[in-house]
Amino acid sequence: MRDALVIADSSCLILLSKIEELEILRSIYKRIFITKEVAGEFGGELPEWIEVKEIENKTLQSLFEEILDLGEASALTLAFETQGCTVILDDLKARKTAAKMNIKVTGTIGVIVKAKTENKIPSAKAVFEKILETDFRISDRILKQAIHLAGEQP
Repeated sequence: MRDALVIADSSCLILLSKIEELEILRSIYKRIFITKEVAGEFGGELPEWIEVKEIENKTLQSLFEEILDLGEASALTLAFETQGCTVILDDLKARKTAAKMNIKVTGTIGVIVKAKTENKIPSAKAVFEKILETDFRISDRILKQAIHLAGEQP
């Protein structure tokens, strides 16, 4: 069963687009929201199933911008304003900030593991191999743990 709502940061969109796996998001989430700032950072044409939402609390976003980049700050602000959502953040500082605010958070790697455990993709390891060919940084420990969580052998 697909989760209802996710808010994505640009790193997730850029990475999944780069490896031609953006559809993974749509396979596990009913609605995908991003901010106009994230859309700007993504820079490409967005699929019609990704919804761009306006942020209301500009003050909160400004506070987040003091410690996070613009896309992360806007995604976190939208997550704060949106009940019952998960936010996809890969930056550790952004993830810690979300956790402090009791906002449910995952990362791109978590999205891929979820897609595999829900049988939306045949192999998480194959997707991770494509990621390793990009400039995305992931430690061997995290990669092995993710492959294990996806029920696959390293």
